[in-house]
Amino acid sequence: MEIFGASPQLILGQVLIGLINGSFYALLSLGLAIIFGLLRVINFAHGALYMMGAFAAWMTQAWIGLNFWAALVIAPLAVGLFGLLVERAFLRSIYHLDHLYGLLLTFGIALMVEGMYRYWFGAAGKPFTAPDALRGIWDLGFVIVPKYRGFVVLASLVTCLAVWLLIERTRLGAYLRAATENPDLVSCFGINVSLLTASAYVLGAALAGLSGVLAAPIYQVTPLMGTNLIIVVFAVVVTGGMGSLSGAIITGYGMGVIEGLTKVFYPAASSVVIFVVMALMLLLRPAGLFGKEA
Repeated sequence: MEIFGASPQLILGQVLIGLINGSFYALLSLGLAIIFGLLRVINFAHGALYMMGAFAAWMTQAWIGLNFWAALVIAPLAVGLFGLLVERAFLRSIYHLDHLYGLLLTFGIALMVEGMYRYWFGAAGKPFTAPDALRGIWDLGFVIVPKYRGFVVLASLVTCLAVWLLIERTRLGAYLRAATENPDLVSCFGINVSLLTASAYVLGAALAGLSGVLAAPIYQVTPLMGTNLIIVVFAVVVTGGMGSLSGAIITGYGMGVIEGLTKVFYPAASSVVIFVVMALMLLLRPAGLFGKEA
């Protein structure tokens, strides 16, 4: 049985690849949505943070000799710490300015970081291996799933759900949202607004770092690995709605699947289908799929 000339096994395989790519789109888009939704900063340095997470994982394994599971904890914390330094040194002085200033500032930071890593490590890729426990395959009968790629999808789903619950369903998340809406009023209740805003950027940076660790065994660890990906992630965020956490997650996975299916039925369009969907969405609903109309 074929569906539009493609076998079900081929379609399921591409859906799986789409879910894997969508896992990275969702994690990175969620970090971008948190930073823009809570801080109103268009964080163009997100791709560089993703790259830093991958390199931190590689350095943890190659230089210190720790395993993948240690890197999965250490690398996001290291990238989050770097995000804290960026927020304290640069971003907190531009919150009251136009969005363009944040975009230009983070774009400059991204170029600086990528240039430094390229100078230190060169343009060649660095190897990073998956743990032994996640090598091999799972045969589900209707599709064969590589263990590590299945782990990536599950880890991404769990992380996205946990962060969404943190922001949308906890008191800390309520404080974060209130601090962005009316910081003066929140500070009157004795809440440290400066600490909350810094925490939001650190959380977004840590998510980018976590994405980099998960991507390291699949893609080459190179200084420019985040450059092309960040453009796609911005398209996902715009389609889902700038600042919408649920929109970032759902659209991230959805775009990954759409991209995977396009490779089956019309491969030539697979590299641009996400941007076509974004353009159509902006024509039909300028605020995005889950965004709020002004």
